[in-house]
Amino acid sequence: MKLTEIKKLEGTIILKSGLHIGSGNMEMHIGGTDSPVIKHPHTLEPYIPGSSLKGKVRSLLEMESGLMIHTDGNVVSSDTLKRVNKDEKLKAKCEAILKIFGSSGADKEDETGFGPTRVSFADCYLDDEWKNKAKDNRWLLTEEKSENVINRIKGTAENPRFIERVTEGTKFKFLITFKVLQDDDATLFDTVLLKGLKLLEMDALGGNGSRGYGRIAFEFKDKTMDDKFKALNPFSEEKKP
Repeated sequence: MKLTEIKKLEGTIILKSGLHIGSGNMEMHIGGTDSPVIKHPHTLEPYIPGSSLKGKVRSLLEMESGLMIHTDGNVVSSDTLKRVNKDEKLKAKCEAILKIFGSSGADKEDETGFGPTRVSFADCYLDDEWKNKAKDNRWLLTEEKSENVINRIKGTAENPRFIERVTEGTKFKFLITFKVLQDDDATLFDTVLLKGLKLLEMDALGGNGSRGYGRIAFEFKDKTMDDKFKALNPFSEEKKP
């Protein structure tokens, strides 16, 4: 096993709807929002943590792989690989996920022999050009969205809450790097990782995705890669006879 190349994906994430990735700050302030978004502690500008991207991409790939019924609700791990060892198709998908994202926290040590995690997701900060445009136009970086529960009998709104969201149209820079350590790693980069990003674009990032939050679009800096990504159908292989 030898590091022969570090591949790179970079470009822009465009919000197609409001995005909520919580800060974890549950302290209530008078006149404040019930659920604030995560912000950089120095600039107080919203950003997308790399861990949020990585976690959601991995989750969607595990869901698409068909491995979830073999995990007891946990993330795919070396134990999952042992369970599907006799099914070549599931085994290959499990190995790909473990190579790209690494062993789960439940594994005390790397029992797979696949080596280090291949992919790294950087935190995504506001695109400089978009930030300057927002500043010139005095656009707000976040909004407070009011939500409530409708009483089915009375038809009235109850339990109002205010959720902070990064506004639709906001642009973030993203950077994803991928270590090529074995001969087949480049194939995983071109197929599995890109499939995961496409699944994320088709689904949602952050919280409350079922209510329309977190719709995003990727624009890659490399035009060839951008065209390839736009044409990608993550379910095309499953539909082949």
